[in-house]
Amino acid sequence: MVTHMEVLAIIPARGGSKSIPRKNIKLFHGIPLIAWSIAAAKQSKLVTRVIVSTEDEQIAAVARKFGVETPFLRPAKFAKDNTTDLPVFIHALQWLDKHEGYRPDVVVQLRPTSPIRPTGLVDKAIKILLAHPRADSVRGVVPAGQNPHKMWRLTGEHSPMKNLLDVEGIDEPYNAPRQLLPPIYWQTGHIDAIRPKTILTGSMSGKNIYPLVIDPRFSVDLDTGFDWVCAEWLVDHSKLSMVRPESYVLHHPS
Repeated sequence: MVTHMEVLAIIPARGGSKSIPRKNIKLFHGIPLIAWSIAAAKQSKLVTRVIVSTEDEQIAAVARKFGVETPFLRPAKFAKDNTTDLPVFIHALQWLDKHEGYRPDVVVQLRPTSPIRPTGLVDKAIKILLAHPRADSVRGVVPAGQNPHKMWRLTGEHSPMKNLLDVEGIDEPYNAPRQLLPPIYWQTGHIDAIRPKTILTGSMSGKNIYPLVIDPRFSVDLDTGFDWVCAEWLVDHSKLSMVRPESYVLHHPS
């Protein structure tokens, strides 16, 4: 019987953002962007440790100011434009095991670029994972704004189109009412809860991925300046129950 469970939240934050320079520490609604994900981790009752994985000294300093660990600086080879999540998380887990003998039972990924999260989101994801022993991971999803059953592949302007997806029992899904089509969900960057063995065997998700359905009004991904303005407007004017850094990170000593 497990009496204590180690749940590690990892916030990946490299310094080389191109679309929005220094994005991870740029002020979002008056507070460094990364602090919003730190707050989500600190709001959790199940997360036992929070670290930031970065290659950037300035980002690491900001993270520590807001009360989380930066036990290492990520090697530059894992902080390139085309670096995927997997080597970043393998590096973190292997470093912690080698240098501290630390092996978490659950890993939570919190991407800084999805800063607006519902209260309680992190614990919901962890509980779903723990409730399903065969689950490799839990991923946040929202109802898709566009249905791929009405999407097309083009091979050229002078060739017929080919529908992207077929639906069993519906001859022409692209002509069918939306209500007859299977509901489709889009993955977001809000939350992933993952078993460490899934990561260490070469996947950020595994094959058995359970959903955590999120209110689509929280669906914000900061890729452009326009995204940034819209997201700050949402923080100011929506009545969504979201995790705000003021409540969780500003009381920590610098």
